[in-house]
Amino acid sequence: MSRESPVRMVIGPHADQPVLRAGRLVDADRALILVHGRYATAQSMLPLVDALKLDGWLTVAPQADGGAWYPESFLAPIEQNEPYLTSALDLLDAVVESIIKESVDPASIALLGFSQGACLALEYAARTARRLGGVVGLSGGLIGPPATQFDYAGGRDSLRVFLGCSDIDPHIPVERVRETERVFRSLGADVTAEIYKGMGHTIVADELEQTGRLLASIGSARIQEQDSL
Repeated sequence: MSRESPVRMVIGPHADQPVLRAGRLVDADRALILVHGRYATAQSMLPLVDALKLDGWLTVAPQADGGAWYPESFLAPIEQNEPYLTSALDLLDAVVESIIKESVDPASIALLGFSQGACLALEYAARTARRLGGVVGLSGGLIGPPATQFDYAGGRDSLRVFLGCSDIDPHIPVERVRETERVFRSLGADVTAEIYKGMGHTIVADELEQTGRLLASIGSARIQEQDSL
C-alpha cells in the first residue's frame, strides 16, 4: 500500500489529502475507489480488498480532511455543506483522472462508498460526465434536502449501480434510497437495490456478494469486448 496525491491540485478543504493505493498497474486494468464514511479513514476501507477478493484490481482510497467529507447531514441544504462538498467531489474527480491517465478505461473504474462515503460516491457518479463502470452505495443516497429536484445529464447506460441499505437505518431514509434508485434508472443506469430488514447502519454479507457480482460484471464486459476484436 502506498500513499500519494492526485495528479492535479484539488480545490478547497480536501486539498493535499493522502490517497492510498494498492495494486500495480502492470497487473491491473480495472480500478476500484473506496470512499470512507464520516469520521472514518481511508485505511478503514482496506479490509474490503480482501473481503471482495480484488485480485487484478487497482484499489484507491482517498482520505477526507478531518475524517468527514462534509459537515452536515446529506439531507441538509447543499449550501450548508459547502465548500466541503464541492472539494470532496473535486478530489474524487482528481483520483479518477489520475487512474485514467495511467491507461485505465473509465468503463473499468468503479466507486464503492459506505455511509457518508456512499452518498458522495453516488453523487459523483450522477454528476460526472465520465462514463464509469459502476458505483456501489452501501447505506447512502443522493445528496440534497427533501423535495430536491435531481437534475443530471443522462447517458449512464454503461453504469452499473448497487444500492444496499437497512429499512431502519438511523441516518439514511429508505425513501431517499428508492429515490436514488429511480434517478439512476432514469439516467439509463443498470440498477439493483436491496433494502434489508432490521440491518441497522452496517454492511452485511449479501451486500458484499452483490458488490462482487457487480465488479465481476465490469470485468466480464471488458473481457467479452476484447474477445470480440
